[in-house]
Amino acid sequence: MYRYKDDNGRMVISSTVPQEASTRGYEILNSQGRVVERIDAAPTEEELRQRAEKERKQQEAEEQRVRDKALLRRYRHPDDAVRALHRKVDELEGLIQLKRGNISVTESQLDAEQSRAANLERSGREIPDATLDKIERLQAQIQDIEAEIDTQAREIEQIQAEYRADIERLEIITEQERTLPLEADSTETNP
Repeated sequence: MYRYKDDNGRMVISSTVPQEASTRGYEILNSQGRVVERIDAAPTEEELRQRAEKERKQQEAEEQRVRDKALLRRYRHPDDAVRALHRKVDELEGLIQLKRGNISVTESQLDAEQSRAANLERSGREIPDATLDKIERLQAQIQDIEAEIDTQAREIEQIQAEYRADIERLEIITEQERTLPLEADSTETNP
C-alpha cells in the first residue's frame, strides 16, 4: 500500500500512486500499515540548479587542490617560480637572438645575390634561373624566421602570464610574498 497527499493536501492510502502524487513524495506501507520506506519528493528546478552549482563548486575546489599540490611539488617559494620564469624567458629570448643572427646572415646572402643579379642585368645579360631561385629561397627563409620569432614572442607572453598566475597562487598557498621582480634584470645572475 502507498500513502501520499492528493492535490488538495489530504492524506490518501491506495494500492497505486498517481503520477502527479509521485513527484510530491510518498510512503510505502506494509500489511500492518507501518511505513517501510519513504520516497522523497522530486526536487524542484531551483533545488536541481542549486545542487548542480554546489557540485560544480566542489569539483572546482578539488581541481584547485590538485593544481596547488602539483605547484607545491615544483616550487617551495614564489621566488623559485620567479627564477624559473626568468630562466625560461632568457632561454626563449636567446633563441630569438640566434634567429635574428640567422636573419642577418641570410640578409647578407640575399644582398650578395641581388647585387650579382643587378650587375648581370646592368651588363645586359640574363639572370640565371638558379640565381632567381636562390633569391626567392633566401627571401622565404627570412620570412619563415621572422614568423618563428613572432611565434616565440607570443609564447614568451603566454609563459609570463602562466607563471604570473602560478606565482600569485604560490603567494596565497605558501603565505609568502615573492622578493624577486617579475621582469628579469640583465645584470642579475640566477642560481
